[in-house]
Amino acid sequence: MEEKGQNALEVGKEEAQENKESPEEKSWRTLKYPIWLVDSMDYKVKDIKLAGQGDLQLEWAAMHMPALGEIEREFAKSKPFKGRRISAVLHVTKETGVLMRCLKAGGAEISLAAGNPLSTQDDIAAALAKDGISVFAWSGEGVQQYNEHLQKVLDFDPDIIIDDGADLHALAHSSGKKLNAIGGTEETTSGIHRIKAMEKEGILKYPIVAVNNANTKYLFDNRYGTGQSTLDGVIRGTNIFIPGRHVVVAGYGWVGRGVAMRFRGMGARVIITEVDPFKALEASMDGFDIMRMDEAAKLGEIFITATGDVDIIVEKHMKVMKDGAILSNTGHFDVEVDVKALRAMSVKRRKIRENLEEYTLKNGRRLFLIAEGRLVNLGAAEGHPSEVMDLSFCNQALSSKYVLDNESKLDNIVYKIPEDIDRRIASIKLRTLGISIDELSEKQKKYLGAWEIGT
Repeated sequence: MEEKGQNALEVGKEEAQENKESPEEKSWRTLKYPIWLVDSMDYKVKDIKLAGQGDLQLEWAAMHMPALGEIEREFAKSKPFKGRRISAVLHVTKETGVLMRCLKAGGAEISLAAGNPLSTQDDIAAALAKDGISVFAWSGEGVQQYNEHLQKVLDFDPDIIIDDGADLHALAHSSGKKLNAIGGTEETTSGIHRIKAMEKEGILKYPIVAVNNANTKYLFDNRYGTGQSTLDGVIRGTNIFIPGRHVVVAGYGWVGRGVAMRFRGMGARVIITEVDPFKALEASMDGFDIMRMDEAAKLGEIFITATGDVDIIVEKHMKVMKDGAILSNTGHFDVEVDVKALRAMSVKRRKIRENLEEYTLKNGRRLFLIAEGRLVNLGAAEGHPSEVMDLSFCNQALSSKYVLDNESKLDNIVYKIPEDIDRRIASIKLRTLGISIDELSEKQKKYLGAWEIGT
C-alpha cells in the first residue's frame, strides 16, 4: 500500500511539472490512477478492504430508514425487478447504499456511479461492490473519471435510469447510443429543470418520474434535510462560531427555506437574496432581511448559495466582501459561486484545512471557499441524515416500480409521482414513527364533497 502511495505521489509531481503547476496545487482528483484504486470488470472503488466498515455504516443507516426497510421486505417477496437492470447516478452515501440493497432485494441488477466527485463514501462503495453491485466511484475522482463512470453505467443497458442532477439522462440523450430504457426517475430540482427542457424540445426518449416533486420529498428532504446537512457542512468545513454572524442565503426555495431556518436557529442574523417577488415577500414575512446581493455582499460573513442557477456570487460581489468572508454552495452544481473568477483575482491560494481553501486578493483581503464551491453538505459533510432520506428513497424505489408496472403505458414526458404513492409513503413513515392520525368519517367526506350546505 505504501509503495503504491509513493508511486502515485511521484506521478502527481511529474504531471504537475508538465502542467507548470506546483505539486501542492495539483489536485489528487487529476491523477490518472488514484491511490489504492481497485479496478475490475465489475467495479472501480478506492479500496475493497473498506467493505467491512461500509457494512457497519449501512447497518446504522438502515436502522434509521425503517420505511424503506418495509418496502425492501415487500420487494424481497414479490421480486418486481427480477431480470431487470437499473443504472443509477447518485451520491454514494450510506443512505444510497440502503436504497441499492432494497432494489437488489427486489431482483434488480445494478450499476452505480457517483453523482458528485466529492460525495462518495469509499467504504460504502466497497461494501456495495462486495454485494455484487457494479460500483464506479471513489472520493475525489476527476472530471474525466466522472464522465467515464457515467458512460460505464449507461453501457450497462439499463431498463430503469435513476439520476440525481440529470447528468446520466443527458448523456443517454446525447450519446447517440441506442436506448432500451423503459423509463427513469430524477431526484433533484436542478435535474428536473434539465429534463423539462428536453421535454419542451420534444427530444425526451422515455418517461421520467419527478421524484423531487413528491410532497414526501421536497417538503422534507429539500427543506429539513438540506437545512441540517448544510449547517453541518459549514461547521465541519470551518468550525466557525455561528451565533451573531451575518449569514447570506441566496434563494428562498425549499432548500433556501431550510438553510435559513437552521442558521437562524443557531443564532445567525440571516439575510435572504431573491429574484422571485413571491418568495422574497414570504421570506420577509418569515422575519428575514431581504436585499440584493450587491448590498448583502458587503455585510455577509458566511454565504450559502441555494438557487440552482449560475453566477449568483461573481467577481463584483467578491471585491466588496469583508476580510475572512466564507463562501459555500448547496445548489446541485458548482456553478453558483464563480470559482474561476475567485482564482483569477487572487494572488495566493492555499489549503487551510480539509475542504477549506483560502484565497488572498490583491488588496490583502482573504476569502475562504468550502468544498471547492461544490455541494457543501456532501463535499464537507455526509449529506442528509438517514431519517429524511428514508422518505426520498422510498420515492425512488416505488417510482421505479411504477415505471415498470406501467411499461408501454406512459408517454415520453415528465410525470409527477401518483398521489396514492406519495400518501402511502407518508403513511408508512408515520407508522414506523409510532404516530397515529385521525380519519375522516363518512359524514365528513360527504360534507367536503358537497356544495349544497352553506351558512
